[in-house]
Amino acid sequence: MKRVLLISFLLLTSACASPQGGATQSSSQPGHGAITMMVVPNPIVAKSAGRDMYDFPFDVVVRETGGHPVHVTRVSADVYALGSILVAQQTYDAAQIASMGFATTIPANGELRYSFRPRKEVTDERLFGGVSAEVVAEGADETGTAASATTTVSVTR
Repeated sequence: MKRVLLISFLLLTSACASPQGGATQSSSQPGHGAITMMVVPNPIVAKSAGRDMYDFPFDVVVRETGGHPVHVTRVSADVYALGSILVAQQTYDAAQIASMGFATTIPANGELRYSFRPRKEVTDERLFGGVSAEVVAEGADETGTAASATTTVSVTR
């Protein structure tokens, strides 16, 4: 159950399995909207809040780089333990993202910055060294042309 709490925290990071942690991979078409994404800081540094409670402060930054507004349609995360064991998956559609109070349209050449500071219980500190998440943001520009960005985030203490 304690793992589920840490995993649910990672699922909020609205930031791919790449060999270098934090590297962003983007997919778009020339002349259309394009996005990049990063999690700051990466790795996320857990801060003790007493007993087995930890704060996990981080920002998710999504930038439009193609010169066209992009509407975010979906954010998903795959969470891995010990490097390759899939332990959880979560997907948020545009309506769910908006219901959490976040904008879903990135202006042309602009960015959206989402700040989070979840507090979670972690009873086994060994989890800090072995949890990562592949985060994918998907969207479309005003012509309906797809764009996506993927990044990897990890957690340390």
